[in-house]
Amino acid sequence: MRIRVVHETFYTYEQPARGLVQVLRLTPRDHDGQYVRTWRIDTTIDGRLTAREDGFGNVVHWFTPDEPADALTIRVTGEVDTDDTNGVVRGTVERLPDQFFLRDTDLCAASPELHAFAERVAAEGDGAVLALLHRLMGAVRGAVTYEPGPASSAVPAAKAFAAGSGVCQDLAHVFLAAARHIGIPARYVAGYRARDDGQADVEAPHGWVEALVPDLGWVAFDPCYDVSPSDNYIRVATGLDYLGAAPIRGSRTGGGTETLDVKLRVEQGRTAAQS
Repeated sequence: MRIRVVHETFYTYEQPARGLVQVLRLTPRDHDGQYVRTWRIDTTIDGRLTAREDGFGNVVHWFTPDEPADALTIRVTGEVDTDDTNGVVRGTVERLPDQFFLRDTDLCAASPELHAFAERVAAEGDGAVLALLHRLMGAVRGAVTYEPGPASSAVPAAKAFAAGSGVCQDLAHVFLAAARHIGIPARYVAGYRARDDGQADVEAPHGWVEALVPDLGWVAFDPCYDVSPSDNYIRVATGLDYLGAAPIRGSRTGGGTETLDVKLRVEQGRTAAQS
């Protein structure tokens, strides 16, 4: 499948913001089942855009404007060809040992109730890791209702589990907390998902998880839809939780009140021709 993305993030400030720094994890990399044809980041104000790589192997751009600004738009456009790999993730840049992804974070901290949930799911059926993870994915979806919305409303896993509803980041954090509790390395994935109904306009970038399966390696799971991501997903960045893979994080001095708006189109194109 060929997927086209237009992702615009609009910032306006009550007063010109000084010392503005935006950290952008907005650029996907090639791996098995994903080939980046074109990808571009543009900004509406002049400044320095510097590319780096973080400890997770993500492409990271640092943007610093030349002068104080009262508005900024970051626009991402690109095309990616994808193939369905049944959720198996291979050919990615790996900088960290697998056991690193057993670490807890504030967003993935589990409550006793979430621990009990994970242990119950693990004990309910086939103990093989792949089967267990598919069971966990369905159980998370059953326990926490997915409500589309902006990532800024994400809450810690224990709170989302207790509330029984959340945005995609919340369901991912519940899955991560549960998987790590039963000893399975798991990580957060940020990216884009083309809708099944062909509607191109979506509310926000998507988030899901990858977990380590013996003899298979990393395998992707999306508890929001109870599926292993296929060729309608673009994988962009990974981290221990949403904050480590967030599309944009920034800091500034002054500027007063900030207003943020996002417009995103993720459009399915024709299937890429085979060479």
